[in-house]
Amino acid sequence: MAMLVQQPLVMECTGWDSYRLLDSGAGRKWEAFGPYSFIRPEPQALWQPHSDNWQANGEFIPGSDEDGGGRWQFSGQSADRLPDEGWELGWNEVRFTARPTPFRHLQFFPDMAPVWDWMRGQLAGMDAAETLNLFGYTGLGSLALSQHGRVTHVDASKKSVAQARENALLSDMAERPIRWLTDDAAKFAAREVRRTKRYDGIILDPPKFGRGPDGEVWRLEEHLPGLIADCARLLDGDSRFLFLTVYAVRMSSLAIAGLLEEALGSLPGRIEHGDLAVREEGARGRLLPTAIFARWSNPA
Repeated sequence: MAMLVQQPLVMECTGWDSYRLLDSGAGRKWEAFGPYSFIRPEPQALWQPHSDNWQANGEFIPGSDEDGGGRWQFSGQSADRLPDEGWELGWNEVRFTARPTPFRHLQFFPDMAPVWDWMRGQLAGMDAAETLNLFGYTGLGSLALSQHGRVTHVDASKKSVAQARENALLSDMAERPIRWLTDDAAKFAAREVRRTKRYDGIILDPPKFGRGPDGEVWRLEEHLPGLIADCARLLDGDSRFLFLTVYAVRMSSLAIAGLLEEALGSLPGRIEHGDLAVREEGARGRLLPTAIFARWSNPA
C-alpha cells in the first residue's frame, strides 16, 4: 500500500538564466523573464518588498473580481520594445516563447521547473515510457517528458496546443513521439480507462474553473475526485508517478494528498504533498509559495 507522508515538503524553484524572481511583497511579485521584467499580483506575498524601486516593462492590473479579470499596463518607453510575437526562452534543452497573456501568465509556469526535474528523475533509465500530461498548456512538461518516451498531451485550448507545437519546433523536438490533443481532460481520461490503457506517469494541472472544447464545464472541487479516480485506473504497480498541482484555490495540500491516498492507496510507493515555491534572488531571498501539490511515486 502507498504510504502517505504527512510532513509537507517544499519544491523550490531557484530561477535560472531565463527566469528570476527579483523581489516580492505587498501582494505583488517582480520577475525577470529573459531580458524583460514584469510585475504581477501575488496574494501570498504578505511581507514588504526589499526594494521600492521596481522598474518593469509591464504590470498586470487585476480586476475587481477576485476570481479573475484584469489587464496589462505597459510603460511608454518599453511598450514598443516588447515584441508582439514574444521572445525565446529556455529550460535545459527545452525552448519556448514567452509573451504576456490576458490571464496574467507569460505562457509558462516557472515554478514547475523542479517538477519537470522530479518527473524525469522518476523515469531515470527509461526510454520507452508512456506518460500523460493533462491540462498540458503550452507543452513544456510534455517536451521535458519526451526524453523518456511517448507523451500524450491533452488541453482543451486549441491556441495552447498550437503554441505547444510551436515550442516543439523551437526546441528541435517536432519529431519526438508526442500526441498533441485538443480535448476535454476528464472525458479523455475516462475514455482511456474504457480502452484499458496504462501509463508510467501522469501529470495534471487542473484549473479552478474551465470549459472544454465542446463547452464542457470544469469545477475543481466538484470534478477533481472523479478525474483522480480515473487516473488511478490508468496506473499499475509498475507505474512510476502521478503529480497533481493546484493553483488559486483555498485548499490544503494535505486535502489533495488524501484524495490521492484514497485513489492510489492500493498501489505500492509513497504519497507526498506540500508547496511549490520560488526563491527570490539575493542573499535575503525569501521563498514565495505559488501552488500546492500532491504526488505519488513508485521508485523502480
